[in-house]
Amino acid sequence: MPPDARILIVDEHEDTLYALQSALSPLGHLLASATSGDEALKQVLRGRVGLLLLDVRLPGISGLEVVRYLRRLEQTQHIPVVLLTGFGPDQELAATAFRLGVADLVPKPVDPWTLRTKVRYLYDAHQRRLALEQEIRELRALVKSDPAHLDSAPGGPHREPDGPDARVPGRRDPQPDRT
Repeated sequence: MPPDARILIVDEHEDTLYALQSALSPLGHLLASATSGDEALKQVLRGRVGLLLLDVRLPGISGLEVVRYLRRLEQTQHIPVVLLTGFGPDQELAATAFRLGVADLVPKPVDPWTLRTKVRYLYDAHQRRLALEQEIRELRALVKSDPAHLDSAPGGPHREPDGPDARVPGRRDPQPDRT
């Protein structure tokens, strides 16, 4: 995911979309919006979504159904999702959401500062994870294309130490007798 990945905000009410965009705009990330589950799925499947802020109740496909679908696809299963709910405390909803891998369940009305803090953390953590995955792919490709290159790496090739006690951590050579 490129560093210009969008935060997709999904809610059927235009005034709520505006309020959420206003709350998140100080983060400096690109923001996009959708007013239905279908529209949200289309935007996520087109790519470049780094975080999904999703209302539970949407026309057509519900927020939970969107999450169920995204978790089945390899390309979207790790996108952080924050579910918004106006239902108040609901243990069944929370259990279902967290079972599906939702990062957080936030009640409406939303505190802008709290939302910004959560979104910043989740977005940045997801970007770091993607960068690490890319680095691993590059290193694996390097090893596959030139395994001899590892011999010239700092520390040389990996070798097991010699001797029967070489693998015992914290083992020291016996001290000379000073008597």
